[in-house]
Amino acid sequence: MSTTERLIYLPLGGAGEIGMNAYVYGYGEAGREKLIVVDLGVTFPDMGSTPGVDLIFPDISWLEARRHDIEGIFITHAHEDHVGAIGHLWDKLGAPIYARSFTSHIARRKMADQGHPEALVKTAEAWPSQIEVGAFQVAFIPISHSIPESSGLLISTPAGRIIHTGDFKMDETPMVGEAFDPALWEEVSKDGVKALVCDSTNVFSEHAGRSEASLGKNIEALVASAPEMVVATTFASNVARVKTLAEAGVRAGRSICLMGRAMRTMIEASIETGVLKDFPTVVTPEDAKSIPRAHLMLLATGSQGERRAATAQLAHGKFQGMELREGDLFLFSSKTIPGNEKDVIRIINQLSEKGVDVVDDSNGTYHVSGHANRPDLQRMHEITKPQCIIPMHGEHRHLRAHQKLAEASGHASVVCVNGMMLDLSGNAPKVVEYVETGRVYLDGTVQYGALDGIMRERIKMAMNGLVHVNIVMDDEDDFFAEPWVEIRGLPTTGRSHGALEDILEEDVSQFLGRAKQKTRQDDDALEDEVRKIVRQTTLSELGKKPEVSVTISRLV
Repeated sequence: MSTTERLIYLPLGGAGEIGMNAYVYGYGEAGREKLIVVDLGVTFPDMGSTPGVDLIFPDISWLEARRHDIEGIFITHAHEDHVGAIGHLWDKLGAPIYARSFTSHIARRKMADQGHPEALVKTAEAWPSQIEVGAFQVAFIPISHSIPESSGLLISTPAGRIIHTGDFKMDETPMVGEAFDPALWEEVSKDGVKALVCDSTNVFSEHAGRSEASLGKNIEALVASAPEMVVATTFASNVARVKTLAEAGVRAGRSICLMGRAMRTMIEASIETGVLKDFPTVVTPEDAKSIPRAHLMLLATGSQGERRAATAQLAHGKFQGMELREGDLFLFSSKTIPGNEKDVIRIINQLSEKGVDVVDDSNGTYHVSGHANRPDLQRMHEITKPQCIIPMHGEHRHLRAHQKLAEASGHASVVCVNGMMLDLSGNAPKVVEYVETGRVYLDGTVQYGALDGIMRERIKMAMNGLVHVNIVMDDEDDFFAEPWVEIRGLPTTGRSHGALEDILEEDVSQFLGRAKQKTRQDDDALEDEVRKIVRQTTLSELGKKPEVSVTISRLV
């Protein structure tokens, strides 16, 4: 390796947060490196901070400016926070996409949804097959997770070898997908690992992770004990869990019905790509209506409280003709992602109001995590024996705890968050540059940045309400008619008990009557004064200052 060339690592999403994963590796002359991208994921909006937004992407402006240096995009697995942005962001990058069979199947759908050729997604084979792009050789290393065909990446460069774990757990009996194979991971690590870039999600969980195979009997016993209909929800992408639930239901004497498009899509994709075999026979929602409730089990989407998903629809009323009743059982076979608690609790309360018995996973009986716990992380460190460990996929507290865990076993480590570029060429990682990063919102069909002010204005309108004032001026700068006011998101009456719109119209009218000619001739000055009058009056009437828009029309 020339002394002028370096090996860099740069997270643009997923480091300092859980979700929206996007990582960059580069090799070459400083500032002119050739690059590969690992994962392009999304995160999801919430009504409190991003009302009305559909999806949130990482800001890839840094990458877009270097699109001609990108050798390839590698997707570790098919979870939305790793592949969900591929169709939306690909045209800014223009590089070939590589993924294993199941993941490439999902990625092609996402590309097609955005009008991109599916052929841009290339199906890769697992180790020992390697893909050579520029100075990089990349191999997909099978590993267990909560979705089929998850892989870590072995990234070989002239400056050394990197292992990027992706999301993983050490499940040797995962039910669906490939088992964790310690011998395989020892093999790919035997020639030395410069850096282990490692999942940090469950670093605070002190006990070794449990296997998917441990759940079936508990779920079967629960379903068998239920006197009426059973509904279970989990992540649609957790195909192994969907199968575990379905098989437990069949053993308990239940017919199985899949509820929700995402659930059916994932099962169909798993069968088509060969990763799922022997899935129990299911009935359609139409046929489910004629099956006695004590012999029926529904598997529903929406474990995180998503408002449009099957679970929320069932909790609120009906979904595809099915309705919950008193005495039914509802099982959450999933972990609630931090930030989704309110939505999930809302649904649990709605179910309770219907008389439905709700079972969650507060005691770990009906769910196992898809991420490696603290002892599993230590085991991965021991198997791969890296020169340094770079924590990723976690909030800052996760990264910092993982750094301390790595250093306790004698490994060099550094907390590297989004926008922090590391040089991995030497004996220890060092920060060499900071890149501006952020978020991009998908709002309908339009993308815009977090700093554009749109979301800030939307939140202010949601918090404060909106008053719109219409003023028509004639050619002599007198107001042609009485101004009229429209209010949105505000009480219609205030302290004076009069109609707020009438009070505002009167105050604006009085101001216009006494305004100086110079003010009347200057639209900007007139808007500013009217805005002040409206906010002062509304503060007096309601105790709040609303957002105010003013339209001035001039007759000519």
